[in-house]
Amino acid sequence: MDLLNLFWVFIVLTTVLPMVQKWLLERARLGAMRELERVRGSRVVTLIHRQESMALLGFPIARYIDIDDSERLLRAINLTPTEMPIDIVLHTPGGLVLASEQIADALVKHKGTVTVFVPHYAMSGGTLIALAADAVVMAPHAVLGPVDPQIGQFPAASILSVLEMKPAAEIDDQTFILADIARKAQKQVLRLVQELLEGNGMASEQAAALAHTLASGQWTHDYPIGVEEAIALGMPVQMGLPAEVYRLMDFYPQPAQRNASVQFIPMPYTQPDRPRSR
Repeated sequence: MDLLNLFWVFIVLTTVLPMVQKWLLERARLGAMRELERVRGSRVVTLIHRQESMALLGFPIARYIDIDDSERLLRAINLTPTEMPIDIVLHTPGGLVLASEQIADALVKHKGTVTVFVPHYAMSGGTLIALAADAVVMAPHAVLGPVDPQIGQFPAASILSVLEMKPAAEIDDQTFILADIARKAQKQVLRLVQELLEGNGMASEQAAALAHTLASGQWTHDYPIGVEEAIALGMPVQMGLPAEVYRLMDFYPQPAQRNASVQFIPMPYTQPDRPRSR
């Protein structure tokens, strides 16, 4: 075989192999979803964001909740019988408020039981979606996050604080405009969170207090809310992720750009083997 033939074989392999690998991975994901549906008697929908890699340059592209996600998830809900339980496997840094609100509104209005599984983290808009569920099941070290609105690169609460720290004569017009937008955004998110919580049966006073805690900006936007703190705040959270969810997450690997920093033998241990004494 000459070099030209070897070159064409290489081109064919580099073109076909990624397609085959993608097809096999998609089949494995669907198989894991089917297994979870069988165990739970539900429709399983995933909303999982990983960093994707550009084909040529290799730069990471961060993914967030967007309108495409809301369109697809709303279609999944519409295709589900009204009394059938829905399980959402949620792994996301957040995203557009509009898209998250659409998803949350559809979930809270679904008559069947809605359960959100959080294996690692569901921040910002992900937490907003979780609040629409009847139950949020988290891994022991998984986290949620605040839902306070962000205006551009700044938290709404921080923009509003400028009005309190400076006299009006020292504040420029743009800051006043941003503060007006921030006040409206904060009011809208507070109302949205309270309505979601009340829609799931939480008392009005408790829902208002929890909405204020999550949306008022008392924390930084990336503040991690663990299981114990979420329960203490009154969120419908419980611990104990099914093994099928962990298995499903195995089929959503982060694209490898370098050698893995964390390695282990992927099997449960009852007790490490100890060297025998003579």
